[in-house]
Amino acid sequence: MSDQQVPDGFERHFRRSAVTDPWEPLYSRKTDTSLQMGLVLAEAHCNSRGLVHGGVIAALSDNAMGLTCVGALMAGGRDASKGLVTVSLGVDYFGSAKLGQWLQIDPEPVKTGGSICFARALIHADDTPVAMANATFKIL
Repeated sequence: MSDQQVPDGFERHFRRSAVTDPWEPLYSRKTDTSLQMGLVLAEAHCNSRGLVHGGVIAALSDNAMGLTCVGALMAGGRDASKGLVTVSLGVDYFGSAKLGQWLQIDPEPVKTGGSICFARALIHADDTPVAMANATFKIL
């Protein structure tokens, strides 16, 4: 999949970090309630068998769910300028993704409390579900 095959509405991800730099290009798309993330799977994302490494899915899901919670807090008039930190992260893998596929993380906020936020995400390779994730974040 080339940049021309990236789904409509996705643009280069606005938030860079040393952790995710080796996985570029990453893409994101804002919806009314979330920040979806995606990428075309390349060798840097895969294990020796050519399948996406679970750590890539976990890290990007954590990123997408955290940014989704920030968006939910801001939409509710809350200050999220100091950010969030992950308290817990769980990922269940039930499929595999391979080189060349579009991997997409679709998060949703579950609850934004006074000091804690909860989110979940479904992860697809092309149109096939391959994992689901859930996370708890501490509001700083």
